[in-house]
Amino acid sequence: MPVVANSIKFGTDGWRGVIGDEFTFERLALVAPVAAKVLYDTYFSTVGSRTIIVGYDRRFMAEDFARAVADTVTAIGFDVLLSESFAPTPAYSWAAKQLNALGALVITASHNPGSYLGLKVKGYFGGSVPPEVTKEIEAQLSVGVPLAATPGKQEKFDPWPSYTEALEGKVDIAKLREAIASGKLTLFADVMHGAAAGGLAKLLGNQVKEINSERDPLFGGGAPEPLPKYLSKLFEVIKAHRETDKSGLTVGLVFDGDCDRIAAVDGEANFLSSQVLIPILIDHLTLRRGFSGEIVKTVSGSDLMPLVAAQHNLSVFETAVGYKYIADRMLAAKVLLGGEESGGIGYGSHIPERDALLSALYVLEAIVESGLDLGEYYRHLQKQTGFNSAYDRIDLPLASMEVRSRLLQQLQTQPLTEIAGLAVIDCQTIDGYKYRLADKSWLMIRFSGTEPVLRLYCEAPTIEQVHQTLAWAKQWAE
Repeated sequence: MPVVANSIKFGTDGWRGVIGDEFTFERLALVAPVAAKVLYDTYFSTVGSRTIIVGYDRRFMAEDFARAVADTVTAIGFDVLLSESFAPTPAYSWAAKQLNALGALVITASHNPGSYLGLKVKGYFGGSVPPEVTKEIEAQLSVGVPLAATPGKQEKFDPWPSYTEALEGKVDIAKLREAIASGKLTLFADVMHGAAAGGLAKLLGNQVKEINSERDPLFGGGAPEPLPKYLSKLFEVIKAHRETDKSGLTVGLVFDGDCDRIAAVDGEANFLSSQVLIPILIDHLTLRRGFSGEIVKTVSGSDLMPLVAAQHNLSVFETAVGYKYIADRMLAAKVLLGGEESGGIGYGSHIPERDALLSALYVLEAIVESGLDLGEYYRHLQKQTGFNSAYDRIDLPLASMEVRSRLLQQLQTQPLTEIAGLAVIDCQTIDGYKYRLADKSWLMIRFSGTEPVLRLYCEAPTIEQVHQTLAWAKQWAE
């Protein structure tokens, strides 16, 4: 058992592994009871509840793994509310808060390829538990949890109705429905075969044009991650639509496998990451909804975010990469919006959790109320702030963890003073190494904590400069 326990590590949001290799029923039966016990030890004095929410996405055998979690957790004396269907991860976070549970255990591997599954641990407050809680789970794995003399109760529940009702109350839902019904707005939704399937239709009606909505545990041979390389079908349908219908506004919204990350495609079939969407959302929520509060961004977020925040006299707080760090800040301060470059965005008016369906509603509201295509809206903000930039990121597999250690030591002992022919002006080390360069561009070098992968991020005045800088960084690493 200690060997198995020592090999289970939680990353920035949960424990994940290849099904049948790292992620097995045996290992899950070890982790789930310990996670439930740590939730109890940490939060029972606040909540006074012994209930744990158990949910799942649409991955291979996800419902079977969820049932196994429910059984092992009830066996040690906790009451379990087991989801009767797949649902977005934020729906389970909402359920934990709304139903006064200790927290939620969610079977999902988020945006990873289809060979992966995992477990996310959510707290009673409706967000990811902080790092000290996952560290405590890891620490107690070698001890285990004894069976209870009296098992807990297990019931099924439907996570959708309460969740969608909460989201409807956040926007002018009637105005959005009318815009779609009248043809003023044509909405495509690429749910990437994941847990967002049917979600926008529940909120906005059946005129939402959903693609990749069938269950496919192999995700079309790719991964359910909102990146351009996986969105060829969405690009095609939007281009075809615009060729036959140039009236009204057109938008495509993209959701990852467990519906906590979002991206978009504008009416001209241009991909828009959350680096673009977050500045738009800051502007919309401040101007038209009158929201206020701090903007929380990860260190990899675009420089346009603080510039738009400054226009509205909003302060900005920067965190390491990982939404749980944003969630920590959302619990400690009055926050308008917290967002990360990989697509996770959450709101102080909701729960401290990234929520792609709520983000989708706010994005649609921004389009309908401004009358602007998303691409137009972004260009408007660039003009307002005098800031033009492009952004990209690559994940570079390394040969081994030894190579990772060697590169990390090199960064520590031989600091970079020049990158792609440009002088390094400053180096920020909140998370990895973020180098600001002489032309106001930046390159961030960051290592995965759990696998031999190097993540390279760059924002620069033009996409050509972005690609040149990333190519330099890749060559340096190799």
